[in-house]
Amino acid sequence: MSAIMVIVFLILMAVSVPIAHAMIGGSALALLLYDRPLAMIAQRLYTPSQMFPMLAIPFFILAGSLMMHGKFGEYLINIARLLVGKFPGGLGHVTIVGSVMFGGVSGSAVADASAMGNALIPVQVKDGYPPPFAAAINASASIIAVLIPPSIPLILYGLIANVSIVDLFVAGILPGLLLALALMGTLWIQARRLRLPTAPLVGGFRAFRGQIIFAIPALLMPVFIISTLRFGIATPTEVSVMAVAYALVIGLLVYRDVTPRLIWNACIDTGIMTGAVMIIIMASGALQWIMTVEHIPQNVAAWVIGSFSEPWMVIIALNLVMMAVGMFLDMPAAVLLVSPLLATIGHSIGLDPVQLGLMITLNLAIGLFTPPVGTTLFISAAIAKTGIPETTKALAPFYIASMIVLALISFVPALTIY
Repeated sequence: MSAIMVIVFLILMAVSVPIAHAMIGGSALALLLYDRPLAMIAQRLYTPSQMFPMLAIPFFILAGSLMMHGKFGEYLINIARLLVGKFPGGLGHVTIVGSVMFGGVSGSAVADASAMGNALIPVQVKDGYPPPFAAAINASASIIAVLIPPSIPLILYGLIANVSIVDLFVAGILPGLLLALALMGTLWIQARRLRLPTAPLVGGFRAFRGQIIFAIPALLMPVFIISTLRFGIATPTEVSVMAVAYALVIGLLVYRDVTPRLIWNACIDTGIMTGAVMIIIMASGALQWIMTVEHIPQNVAAWVIGSFSEPWMVIIALNLVMMAVGMFLDMPAAVLLVSPLLATIGHSIGLDPVQLGLMITLNLAIGLFTPPVGTTLFISAAIAKTGIPETTKALAPFYIASMIVLALISFVPALTIY
């Protein structure tokens, strides 16, 4: 039954059927051929949507949308220019630092790529950046958002693998900062080679110190989220609602830019993003049920342990599998599909589930700027008005930097389970 399900799923994906529909189609045909009731599909679609922690996803998305529809985006870019604009390739460094700060608000790489790309790529091209290189910076930097809390993929992994979302959020901070530093080091080398200009903030600290005070409350949102969770004040779902209230208070009292239209636009964006994620979550329920019934995770785990004699070999194999999956599947779908299987394999070799969660997230995030189905790659190339092959070539050094961070996360447990 699983073999038919997978084959039909891959065929439907190959003919450009949306992922969620391909999942449902593969599951339905497998159940039909094995004389199982199709009512099982409806039950499995419904069950994931009733999980209380799932409410955290739309509320965290809404909190980020409320922030980024207002003045915070402008303040964020100015702060980044103040911090790193004086370096060679200053606007590129602004993109990376901005992604760190943006990720602490949105938790979405796609939202980051769109917001930062539209704000900075045209300016970078005007300043002499080759369009493919400007797109490459944005495409790679945007994945920082899925490591810095509140990360939507980490929430999904925590729910599927039954791992503490609090622990995942805390564990994602250091890898996110390491990735930012690796990308900035790579950019610095490339900027000197390409003779890219600096981009210091006009007027320096004196001209901008008033705006810094206004930007601080929004930048403290990740601190508010982590501290509230870590000290047990509220659950992740409750914190997500508090984050929306926090964003509204900051917008109303500090920025004073909250209008009915801004709230409406933020709600529309949240509804679209939540719908895209939830339909995949619901569709994956049927696939996971079939795989569980046929003991696929346990069988694959037994095969892996029998085929590889050392844990480090298993870790390399897991990374290769996750990287291949990330190149072809969108991130939420990939997290939901591979997490149950890889969690079983990781448990069999004693791999900490928090460390595994960060490995899965970063692997699949790298897939976001890797052909043939790289979402942030496509978004960035479209904004820069350049081709995918040229952008992919410009991404080569950023792939290397990301792989180095992935290797550190995979083989240095202290970086994620500190």
